[in-house]
Amino acid sequence: MPLDRIDRALLTELERDARQSFAQLGETVGLSKTPAWKRVQALEAAGVIEGYRALVNPQAVGLEIHAFVQVEVAFERHDAFEAAVRRHPAVLACYATAGDADYVLEVRARTMSDLDQLLRQELCMLPGVKRFSTTIGMKTIKAHGSVMGVTAG
Repeated sequence: MPLDRIDRALLTELERDARQSFAQLGETVGLSKTPAWKRVQALEAAGVIEGYRALVNPQAVGLEIHAFVQVEVAFERHDAFEAAVRRHPAVLACYATAGDADYVLEVRARTMSDLDQLLRQELCMLPGVKRFSTTIGMKTIKAHGSVMGVTAG
């Protein structure tokens, strides 16, 4: 779907605050409420907007440990591994990668002991896992960046 200046402005505003009213959104981008709503609906229908969600602070709900797990998987087991990862609640994100690892998983745990249990008893048992390496995140510098900020240049 080709995006014009108004579509880009709508997306930028929605990334900034998806809870604002369509009247506020339209005013910010130079439209009235109904045309703003119709444009957002079209962006949703085209798959440009994938959904809306609350950003929950992991520490506020007791998830103190933030880890990134690089995983090497047996070639013939990639499909089964990906299916298992999609179902695993501790895996927040999974990326197929080029380089030393086949995948990078982002996981959260309450404690180091919980992370140890997750790694030794769960993630290592996923289909096809040959080996993995874990990096612990010490502090988040930036998260949830703006996709529209990247496309602005």
